[in-house]
Amino acid sequence: MNDQQRRRPAKPHRRPQKDPVRFLAFEALRAVDERDAYANLVLPPLLKKARAKGDFDARDAALATELVYGTLRRQGTYDAIVAACIDRPLREVDPPVLDVLNMGVHQLLGTRIPTHAAVSASVELARVVLGEGRAKFVNAVLRKVAADDLDGWVARVAPSYDEDAEDHLAVVHSHPRWIVSALWDALGGGRAGIEDLLEADNERPEVTLVARPGRSTTEELLTALGDENGLPGRWSPHAVRMAEGGEPGALTAVQEGRAGVQDEGSQLVAAALADAPVDGSDARWLDGCAGPGGKAALLAALAAGRGAALLAAEKQPHRARLVERALAGNPGPYQVITADGTRPPWQPGTFDRVLMDVPCSGLGALRRRPESRWRRRPEDLESFAPLQRGLLREALKAVRVGGIVGYATCSPHLAETRVVVEDVLKGRGGEPAAAEWVDARPLMPGVPALGDGPDVQLWPHLHGTDAMYLALLRRTA
Repeated sequence: MNDQQRRRPAKPHRRPQKDPVRFLAFEALRAVDERDAYANLVLPPLLKKARAKGDFDARDAALATELVYGTLRRQGTYDAIVAACIDRPLREVDPPVLDVLNMGVHQLLGTRIPTHAAVSASVELARVVLGEGRAKFVNAVLRKVAADDLDGWVARVAPSYDEDAEDHLAVVHSHPRWIVSALWDALGGGRAGIEDLLEADNERPEVTLVARPGRSTTEELLTALGDENGLPGRWSPHAVRMAEGGEPGALTAVQEGRAGVQDEGSQLVAAALADAPVDGSDARWLDGCAGPGGKAALLAALAAGRGAALLAAEKQPHRARLVERALAGNPGPYQVITADGTRPPWQPGTFDRVLMDVPCSGLGALRRRPESRWRRRPEDLESFAPLQRGLLREALKAVRVGGIVGYATCSPHLAETRVVVEDVLKGRGGEPAAAEWVDARPLMPGVPALGDGPDVQLWPHLHGTDAMYLALLRRTA
């Protein structure tokens, strides 16, 4: 046998096959990383475009959604696992490579996709988006990852709880250490509570609808959804929960703006402000940070039922347009303006009720925006602090004596919640505010575990809501 006979024939070149589901998920992850986009804003138009081209069915869309959100939620854990499988610092791995790796790790450790399929599909994606050389690197890393399950890997890469409790929880539950510490301080209690909270942050939240009073009813929404797809809200009288995989935009009431998508915690905040007792007039309401319009739409509907008018103010013009869209068709009097709540155009003492849902870190909505946990830094809270205090002070000036102010945040961080309220009431950084606490707990009837009051902190693991905070204050002079 001569040399030519011994030489094996070369394998024919095979072009990598583009998997539309995984390619779309990769596109979404790159947009989140490169443009600081949010997955809940990036993914829907990508899915809509894929459906329009005929590439996707409902199952494909569900898988793409799981790959994107699962990878983002568990990024911290997966980073630690990948770091244990490579011979270089994780920071030296190019971000697109790390996206493919983490998405592959999620398929291996966080889904029921068979091992061989998870590895081969990830390597094929790498060939398409990264090239052959990097695909070999992805293959080598994922084969190491496939040698153990999630529990086994976590036991290897996370420090023990007794050695470093916060770092252990950070790796196991995929949160930055500083967020673990801040949430633990806000929650109080022992290990069980913080673990339940962190795990709830990694669960897919339900889609909750709001039936705007006078325009729709929960009965209408439940009938439209059917027995298998609709459930009553847990706490809000205006809420309906959708079964997994439902399309809220397909409902007539949502299309017409008579109902909307709104977390139940957000509904509770608006309803509590509307139900707080006031003496005297109750005709003028203000939402001072109204964008994107969910609470404003519910407040406008509640105000209309009492013959009151809502002024919805939003500083950012594009968000003010979203408020206008949310309030369109409301039967009662309302007005939407572009205005800065720290430099208000209205006169002091104008309103009977004021809501200030202030800009914040958003740590209460990590279920919906998992990428936020990796973007936020402790110093971000320092930048929000003057704005939050300024908005609350102006809200207390805007309301008449005897009127009610609701200070709300979608964050449980103490520096954004009770500390802000106490600083304003006690005059730290300015004159003390002439206001008193109003117990918000009775205004959320039936809701358990509301703490010692008078303010309220909702929690994903206790209430199934975003971690909304509400303080109610009555102006006294």
